Amino acid sequence: MQDGPEYHCETRTGPTGIGGHDRDDPYEDQEGWMTITVTPTAVAEVEKFMEEQGAAETAGLRVAVLPGGCSGFQYGLNIEDEPQDDDEVFEIEGLRLFVDPFSGQYLDGVEIDYVTTMMGAGFTFKNPNATGGCGCGSSFTA
Repeated sequence: MQDGPEYHCETRTGPTGIGGHDRDDPYEDQEGWMTITVTPTAVAEVEKFMEEQGAAETAGLRVAVLPGGCSGFQYGLNIEDEPQDDDEVFEIEGLRLFVDPFSGQYLDGVEIDYVTTMMGAGFTFKNPNATGGCGCGSSFTA
C-alpha cells in the first residue's frame, strides 16, 4: 500500500436504500453498512482508463465477485455506463463504484489498491472476508 490518505466510502445496504454515513455519530446503528476503501492510486488509474476509453459521465467501475478462479471466487473489475437497478452505488472522489447484491456480501471491508512492481502492475484486493487464497492474488475462498 502507498503513503497518504485512502478514499473510504460507506453506504447502507438493504431495504433502507443508499445514504451517507455519519462516522461521528456514536449512536447511529452500524448494522447494514457496507464499507469499501479505494486508494488514491487506484482511483487515479481507473479515472485515467475511463478517460482514455471515452466513458460516459454516468459510467462507473463495477466491482464484482464471480464464481471461479483457483480458490472458488475471483474479483472482477469492469467499466460500465450505468448501474443495474439492484446495485449499491458508491462514490469516491468522483469515481462511481457499482456493486451487485451477490458481490456485496463478500466485499464489505475490502481495500482496493493499484500497485506497480518489477513483476508488473495491477489492482490488488485486501479482503477481510477471505479465509484463503492462491498465489495469483486474484482468487479467494470465503
